[in-house]
Parts: sequence; C-alpha cells; structure tokens
Amino acid sequence: MRCAILAFAAGAAWMQLQAALPSAPNLLVCALVAVLACRWRYSAPTVIFAGALLGFAWAGLAAHLALHDALPHKDEGRDITVTGAIASLPHRFDGGVRFHFDVEHTHTRDATVPPRILLSWYGATAADPALVHPGERWRLVVRLQRPHGNANPHGFDYEAWLLEQGVRATGYVRPAGGRNVRLDDWTPGAGYAIERARGYLRTRILAILDGKPYAGVIVALVIGDQRGIDQDDWDVFNRTGIGHLVSISGMHITMVAALAAWIASSLWRRSLWTDAQLPLRLPAQKAAALAGASVALLYVLLAGFGVPAQRTFYMLAVVAAALWLGRIASSSHVLCLALGIVVLLDPWAMLWPGFWLSFGAVAAILYACSGRLGEQARGWRAGLLLAARTQWAVTIGLAPLTLLLFGQVSLVSPLANAVAIPVISLFVTPLALMGSILPSPLADLVLGAAHLGVALLAWPLQRLAAPELAVWTAPAPAPWILGLALIGTAWMLAPRGWPQRWAGIAAWTPLLTQVPTAPPPGAFSVTAFDVGQGMALLVETHRHRLLYDTGPQYAPGASGATRVILPYLRGRGIRRLDTLVVSHSDLDHVGGADAVLQTLEVGELRSSLPPVHPLLRLAARRQRCLAGQGWQWDGVRFEMLAPDPASYANPRLKANARSCVLRVSAQGRAILLAGDIEAGQEAALLRTDAQQLRADVLLAPHHGSGTSSTASFLQAVGPSLGIFQVGHRNRYRHPKKEVYERYAEHGIRRLRTDERGAVTLRFGPGLEVESYRETRARYWHGR
Repeated sequence: MRCAILAFAAGAAWMQLQAALPSAPNLLVCALVAVLACRWRYSAPTVIFAGALLGFAWAGLAAHLALHDALPHKDEGRDITVTGAIASLPHRFDGGVRFHFDVEHTHTRDATVPPRILLSWYGATAADPALVHPGERWRLVVRLQRPHGNANPHGFDYEAWLLEQGVRATGYVRPAGGRNVRLDDWTPGAGYAIERARGYLRTRILAILDGKPYAGVIVALVIGDQRGIDQDDWDVFNRTGIGHLVSISGMHITMVAALAAWIASSLWRRSLWTDAQLPLRLPAQKAAALAGASVALLYVLLAGFGVPAQRTFYMLAVVAAALWLGRIASSSHVLCLALGIVVLLDPWAMLWPGFWLSFGAVAAILYACSGRLGEQARGWRAGLLLAARTQWAVTIGLAPLTLLLFGQVSLVSPLANAVAIPVISLFVTPLALMGSILPSPLADLVLGAAHLGVALLAWPLQRLAAPELAVWTAPAPAPWILGLALIGTAWMLAPRGWPQRWAGIAAWTPLLTQVPTAPPPGAFSVTAFDVGQGMALLVETHRHRLLYDTGPQYAPGASGATRVILPYLRGRGIRRLDTLVVSHSDLDHVGGADAVLQTLEVGELRSSLPPVHPLLRLAARRQRCLAGQGWQWDGVRFEMLAPDPASYANPRLKANARSCVLRVSAQGRAILLAGDIEAGQEAALLRTDAQQLRADVLLAPHHGSGTSSTASFLQAVGPSLGIFQVGHRNRYRHPKKEVYERYAEHGIRRLRTDERGAVTLRFGPGLEVESYRETRARYWHGR
C-alpha cells in the first residue's frame, strides 16, 4: 500500500511538470491501463507502475475539470454585472479590500463569467471594515481578466495558485454610482459559515488588541490568517527558522486534539457524572478518538485548510479510524495515507513548499526517532533528550529541501526553536484560543497575556536574526546534488550502530561548496525580469553583477524587488551587487530600490535621482549617472551614454529625460539599456555619436510608448532583438501598436515579458536567448 500511494503521488507530481495537458480520453486510457495492469499481474513493480499511471491520470482529469470554466477573451476588460456571494475572508489593504466571489448569476448580456472569481475593491468606502463580510450576497459591476501572473525563475507561480483555489478570473469592482448593492446579509452554506466565523474571530481579536504590534500573530495562531503580520516580523521569523510556528501548525492541532481527547475520555469514564454507564456502551478510548478527531477537524477548518493542517488532521483521522476498527496502524502507514488523501483531494498541493516541508519534517522525525530499540528512559531528562533528537532530525532532514525551496537555511534555528516552541505551543497558542472565545473582560486579559508572550519572545529572536551569519545562503541545488544530500541525510539520521554515521556529511560536500554560476571571462549575461509594468535587469560578468532598475512598487512593503528580484538572487545564492543603477525617479523603476539596498550588500549606487531623494541616504557609495562614464569588468565594457551634465541644471526636464542610458558590450556583442528616454533624448544621442549606439539587443525605451523608439533611433541602434518590459493589460497600453509594428518593420525580433516571462540573454561569441515561459512551460500558463 505504501509503495502504491508514493507512486500515486509521484504520478500526480509528474503531471504538474507537463507543458501541455494530455487529452481527457488519453488520461482515461491511462487509468484503464493502470487497473488492468493490477488485475493482470499483482506484484510490487506492477503496483508501482499502476499507482504512478493512476496518479498521473487523476491529476490530469482534475486539471481538465478545473480549467473548464474559463473567462472568454471577449469578456476581458468590459464592465459586467454579476450577483453572488463573498466566499472568503476579506483581506483589507491600504486603499481597498480583496476577496473571493462565488458568481450565481451574470446580468450582462452575452457575458460568460466563471463560477469563482477574485475581486479587489478599491477606494475609501471599500476599505471600511464594515463593508463586506463572508456569506453576504452582492450585486456588483466588475471588470475582469483571465488568470495571469509574473513568470520568473525562483518566483511565486500566481497562476498555479489561482488554479488550486478554483479561481478562473481576477478583476476589480467598478465605481458604479449605486449599482453595487448588498442584496442579503447571509447566504446559506457550510463554507460561508466557516468563513463568517473566521471573520468574527479576527475582528474580535483585532478589536481587543487594537494598536498592538503582534496582533497579526495572534490572529494567525487562531484562524491561520497570516496576512496581518508585518514584513519586518516575517523577516525575523524566517531568519530564525520559526516561521512554521507563526500559524496553525501540525503541532498545535495535535495538542488541541490531544487535550480534547483527554477531556472526553475523563468525562466518558465518569459517564458525565450520571448513571448512564457510558463506557459499557462505547469504550472511552473510542469516544476520546472521536472527540479528538472532531475538534481537530473544527480547528483545521478555522485554519483555512492549509496543507500542514490537512496532513495533521488526516493522520489523526487515520489513527482514530484504526482505533475504532481495532487495527494497528504503523506510523509510516499513517503518514502515507495522509499523503494519499492530500494528493487525491488537491493534486496541486505539491507545488508549494508547505507540502514538502510538512511531510518531510514528519518523515524525518519518524525515521530518526521511531522504532528504535533500547530501554525507554523516563523523566524530564529523557524528554529533553527526545526534544533535542527531534530538533536535530528536523534541522538536518529539512536542510537540503529548505535550500532548494528558499535558497537559505537558518543557522540559529535550533536555538530559536528550542525557545520558541515551548513558548508558542504551551503558552501563547492556548491563551490565544481561549481568549478568542471567552467573554470580555476575561478575553482582554487572556489575549493581552498571549500578546505579551509573543512580544517577550520577539526580543531574543530579533537579536538572533541580526547577525549576517544567522542565515546561510547557497544556490538552489541541482537534482543530483539534492539527491546526494538526501542520501547523506538518511545516513546521518540512521539508527545507532549504523557504521560511520558521521560520514554522511561527505555526501553534503557538493551542497556545501556550491557557488553561484557566472559567465566565463569576456562574456556576460542579462536577465530581464517579468516585474509587470516596470523595469529591472540583472547584468552579470565573470565576477561582477549590476542591477539596472528595481521594478515597480505594487503596494506598501511589496515591490518588484521583494516579489521577484530578491527571491531570484536568493535562489542563485547571490548576496552582493557591485553596482545598482536607478535610471530615474519614476516609481516603476525605483519602487524596489530601498528593499535591495536594505537586504543586499551593494557596492555603489549610480542614478539620476535628485540630491534630496531619500533613497540616496541608504547607499554607502553613490554618484550621478553622466555621459562619458565607463568601466570594464572581466573583459566586458560598460559605457554610460546619458544623461549629459547640463540636464541636471534644467528644472523643466521630466525625470524620464534624465534616464541613465547604459551600453554593455563584449566580443562584438552589445545591449543598450535606454531607460525611459523619449524622442528628444534619442535625437540628442544621435547627434552626439550615432555609432556608439550600435547594439544587438535594445531594451525598448519607455516600455514601447508612443513618445520613444523613433525610426531613426532604431536604425542607428540596429538591434536584432527588442525587449519590451511591460505589464499584462497595463493601463498605459504599452507597447503602443504603432511602435510595436515599427520594430517589426525594421526586422527586429520582439519579446514581451508579459507574454514570455523573464528573458535571459547570454552574450559571447554568439547570442543565446531563452524565455521562462518557454523553458519552464506549464499546462496552466495562459489558461
């Protein structure tokens, strides 16, 4: 059974790596072949083959069902009136609110809307906490688009997340002059009731802890909603390796279920202080198992049904079922059954780190601590020894996976968890749960004590997270390096008596000695990120790196740097930039610069920013971009072509006109990064020296706007490839149709980041071009 379940999960995982979705008839044939194979010859190899084929077919058929309801292209960007219910806990942000919406009826003629959509409602009215609640029925005027997200290496796959959530369109509520109307305060439905209860608890906790810095942590521990935790706090939790505690984790669910089972068993044995003789009707063990599983289910539903919570509940449910049926369930069987149920109900769960870390942690603990021979010691020393062994197993067991998923491992995690686990699990979480349901003023005291516990814990965590050596970063390992490291991990965690367990560290050698990849001397590479409507490119030589612009700011604390650039650099194991060039002060270019300067070591900042710009204070070294500047790294030439010194003295010039224009060249190949210059600056460059503009690749000036990319400029540059960094369906309609066609008229190949994702260029004797959506295509992209 275990082999069959693991094979089923592997087959489902293989489906998620496909660039195209096999047809439904072919998938049904696969399922039929799997069944016939088992009936023909029941053996271990056959079961593994059949399990993998069945998992592949099941995940594919689930994908067909999920992708069936699509928003037609003709309905994108038009006003559509819909009636439906608020289906999720609304997320309030600066200037608005975001929620899932279950569509019941579409009023607009000839419009087809998927049954579930994700809506944002902007404006001061929408930001009112009293406006929308789960389960309410509304009639709204909305403007929608098909699912689309930024596509970058080591980045978050937003389109996959929408698919898993059942969301087939996203959009926003239009200001409709009174046509957006609440029709009913309540829509019957179990899901709506759960979300309404979660909303009530969140509102109550935030009201009691109004103004408290860690109120978001208390909310996360009670209902699993982590969106209220500040990014600075997340940085501390991640650097100390305790992020798994700042949510409803498996440990918390198990603790609550065990408490419920103990209370139920105690009451049942006493027949609830009646003469009913309940133990004679039903054994107390079975009553306790039923109570524990029921309370665990309730807690998991309040938690939002995340993968770690699902895994814990399914394991508890399997144990409870085994007890009711009088069967003995081994820990490995329990874990495999939980894995099979998760994949069966959610084939996309394995796309997310929580799936691998949750099941990986339990597997490491079971492998390192279960079924070991020897005398079972008792007492507090034995408890401490078991806790230390468990922490050792989790730390060593998850290190390779953590590097693969996040590009970093917390070195202070064992110490931080030794303090945080008892504080959060035994003190803060019980108080938070009790305080959320107790009446006032008891709730104020209990929740205040829980918040105090988090605040006291935060102080040592901040000290542990501060040193640079608190976190070890390395490139995401290649498959063979990861496999070798996992073998070494299993060797080190093997039972006592296993020969030379310490030698397992030798298998970690490739993992520990990785260095970021780099072009050879005399060559360079450029990565044009997909940051939406903004600009950001990484230029790499053999030993140096330059970042040209940092993308837009999406919201307070969220930018092209935090969501795209920094995750990419972590995944590559890059901790230092030699130069950051900020072309000019527009927010779609400078939006992530503060995050880059605060997170990475940056050698110098070159920009055209005004002297009073606050960003300049964050840079250790800074200088203005000026035409005529130049330097050479590893045989690669960097030339600053604009702006000229006189432009800084002209107050009438727009920031675009002062864009830093950078040409990078080597071995007769070059790229021209033109920022947001417009026709006037293009003409000035042509007058200065048209020959110096020659390049194989041109970053389209001003995202392909109608004020740039004149015919004479394109002729002087003479590129074979033009890169357009633009946002999907952006409000500026960049690139302009006439400009985009002008590139084609000049025989220039065109690549748009909104269509191709991040674009990587490798300059050497030749020019190699690859785009992320082509090299890592998935069946849900563009669907």
